[in-house]
Amino acid sequence: MKFGETFMEYLHGEQEGCLDKCAHVEYKRLKKVLKKCRSQGSSSTSCNDEQQQEMDSEQNHSLSQFCHCQSCPLCDQMFFSELMREASDIAGCFSSRVRHLLHLHVARGMQKYKLRLRQCFTNDQQNMVEEGRMLIEYVTMNAIAIRKILKKYDKVHCSINGKNFKSKMRSEHIELLQSPWLMELGAFYLNFDGIGGGEFSEFSSRFSCDLSVTEPVMTLMLPNSTKLEYGLTCAICLETVFNPYALSCGHLFCKLCACSAASVLMVEGLKTASSNAKCPVCREVGVYTNAVHMLELDLLVKRRCKEYWKERMVAQRAEMVKQTREYWDLQTKYAIGY
Repeated sequence: MKFGETFMEYLHGEQEGCLDKCAHVEYKRLKKVLKKCRSQGSSSTSCNDEQQQEMDSEQNHSLSQFCHCQSCPLCDQMFFSELMREASDIAGCFSSRVRHLLHLHVARGMQKYKLRLRQCFTNDQQNMVEEGRMLIEYVTMNAIAIRKILKKYDKVHCSINGKNFKSKMRSEHIELLQSPWLMELGAFYLNFDGIGGGEFSEFSSRFSCDLSVTEPVMTLMLPNSTKLEYGLTCAICLETVFNPYALSCGHLFCKLCACSAASVLMVEGLKTASSNAKCPVCREVGVYTNAVHMLELDLLVKRRCKEYWKERMVAQRAEMVKQTREYWDLQTKYAIGY
């Protein structure tokens, strides 16, 4: 079965459930545009001067950066702007749904007790793992659709514009399979560790995490044989990440290390980091404000490396007390004027 048919079958199948309101790639419509472009291209060997002028117009100025060969206003008007909007909507929908799902799993305080009381009457855990499976399939299918339609675009136009568009998506932090929330979902399944049995056990067996090796790694085998590997070593302290945060650029650090790199105190948090603060790895600026706290990954490390997690917790608390004392001493000096 061709991917187009598989994707349409998916859209009319499981997505009609809890993901019916989520955005998706208009794969069939974009493919029709390419087919029309190909039929027009066969009747003429190149675009005329009028088409070139149209491509250089102000309306398509933002898209012209992707062009490295002959222009195609018919495709460009729809492809890059439409695909960027769809990818952004999909990434936003995926992150918000995963954030809500994982918030229920790692709930604290009174909400935690309310959820436990509710579980006496409903099978919330089974519903959560099923929704997680659907979200993983949702993001994977749309990521494959984007990859294939861009490959089709390059083949029709004999260009590298589609490949350059992928780089643009990465720079805009909307590359679907690089979302930190996908790593959190993988940790979420590993934390359940075999609950439910049957289909769930078969699905969760695709995820693995080895924290005993020199370079700990988490491996996710997604639908359509897509394999992802995430290194779990902090690039600053060179240890397994503890209380990890994923920056907007995708790099993973311990909270203490990230705060140190951003020149902020732990009591202040990463959201107070300067917009000019750079990632220690890729040197990209402005990546701290929207950093994601990886609670499921931290829970996974806590369960699988108990002694290591306790040692890091003691060290972090000591550093937190030290920084808090220094912070309030400084605030007191400002308040009394010396």
